[in-house]
Amino acid sequence: MKKIILSELAQAVLEKRYFGRNYRGEILENSQQLIERVSRAVAEADRLFEAGAQVKRTARIFEEAISTFSFLPNSPCLMNAGRPLGQLAACFVLPIEDSLESIFQTLKDTALIHETGGGTGFSFSRLRPKGDTILPAIGVAGGPLSFINLFDTATYLIDRNRVRPGANMGILHISHPDIEEFIASKQTPGNLCNFNLSVAVDDLFIQCLERGEEYPLVHPRTGVAVRKVAARQLMDLIAESAWKTGDPGIIFIDRINRANPVPGMGRLEATNPCGEQPLLPYESCTLGSINLTKILENGAISYDKLDELVSLAIHFLDNVIEINRYPFRRIEELSKSNRKVGLGLMGFADMLLMMKIPYQSKKTIELANTIMARIKKVSEEKSAELAEKRGNFPSFDHSIFPAKGIKKRRNATLTTIAPTGTISLIAGVSSGIEPVFAYELERRVVDKVWVDKHALYAKLKQKGEKIPEEIFQTAWDVAPEWHLKVQSAFQKYTDNAVSKTINMPNSATVEDVKKLFLLALKEDVKGFTVYRDQSLANQILGACSLKRDECS
Repeated sequence: MKKIILSELAQAVLEKRYFGRNYRGEILENSQQLIERVSRAVAEADRLFEAGAQVKRTARIFEEAISTFSFLPNSPCLMNAGRPLGQLAACFVLPIEDSLESIFQTLKDTALIHETGGGTGFSFSRLRPKGDTILPAIGVAGGPLSFINLFDTATYLIDRNRVRPGANMGILHISHPDIEEFIASKQTPGNLCNFNLSVAVDDLFIQCLERGEEYPLVHPRTGVAVRKVAARQLMDLIAESAWKTGDPGIIFIDRINRANPVPGMGRLEATNPCGEQPLLPYESCTLGSINLTKILENGAISYDKLDELVSLAIHFLDNVIEINRYPFRRIEELSKSNRKVGLGLMGFADMLLMMKIPYQSKKTIELANTIMARIKKVSEEKSAELAEKRGNFPSFDHSIFPAKGIKKRRNATLTTIAPTGTISLIAGVSSGIEPVFAYELERRVVDKVWVDKHALYAKLKQKGEKIPEEIFQTAWDVAPEWHLKVQSAFQKYTDNAVSKTINMPNSATVEDVKKLFLLALKEDVKGFTVYRDQSLANQILGACSLKRDECS
């Protein structure tokens, strides 16, 4: 295995959060040993399906890909594979029904998941509205927000002493009678710090919005419309709150369900914390990402190399499903029934830099389409190959694939574009499909403030090449509508969804946010999130000027 080169920040993150420790807290491994531990543990799954499987050879192939940062799995896999805990999935969705028994059972399950480093998503849409009668007791319901606050407090207490704090997604359907309170709930500073929030928007709301009509708010228990609100009034409220705090985002819930590969197993209502992984209640998913900077040869994309990495990654992620130690049996049963994996990518913006292509350009959209279409195609081929040896995913007959004439499919879903926050930091590349946030930035990580300088930018500048300044675009140089175009291009060939933040300058207005939301209705995206620079006082990343040393 080649020598692993890490930045000072990446080394600090690995030491703090990833390396195995003994009972005294002393570090027991280095980065090379971590990669060997993960690769060997995941390769062992081959023995379950193939007599005389060449596990050592497979482990070496996995090691090569991970040690060169060509491919990295999600953080729980890096932390826990080959160790006693053994919980390797990043994403979970849990149900919340309209009863105290369901609510507090889910709260307990959430605690167990967060203890293993997983993140959780919930739909609170089934809970009766605030002020509703509670029977047989005499009293009134506190509504979804009271329980979201309960989950927020509980997960803070669970996570505060852990090396990788968990995260939550709280979703409420646009038709819920408490929707206005939900939309505005994070405008109070410090409220719901452990939750991302999204409004589940359906086709009817979009129609009412376009026609300037009122939209019915429906009691979730009785199914009766309790009042009507102008759809444009609700959209104005969403835009105003997103402008102030970055929350809520929007998920297009009917679009998500039209793309549900296993409709016979239930309707999708919620996603993981960053919104890119819709899941059924009690379902989990394991993610991984290909580093696009590693598929360039002499300034051009090597599609052979991309194909090789995609095939390897799908093999790896399918193995993870087998060796994973799930928090409890119900999650194991559903996760193994659908066998969802989510292969995505990172380093897209850095790849564009190396190819001297501006992020905001038609060429970028063309590349996004071409690359993701290739990833989808090869993923499907590899999943079919695995199905030949290992069998179709057990809920195959409840899926859309038989009707399409597809006979072999190992995994219900194959592709997801995750934000890759920490793993892209470890790999030293730009995150997900985002543009470079800044070429020098202040990053609050591991109880310390780091000034992180973009290594590729410095390297290109040192070469003395004449590179047009327009190539070095940051998230703030890219117009918001172009952020959206890039997201839409990738979504076209992604089974699940795409994590993408639409960055907006501090000077953006509420009307600017609203216009962008309306534009998203016409694009091929399953969810939408904006963030206006400096709209939160505790912003994790802060851009630094290239012309001065201090950060703003």
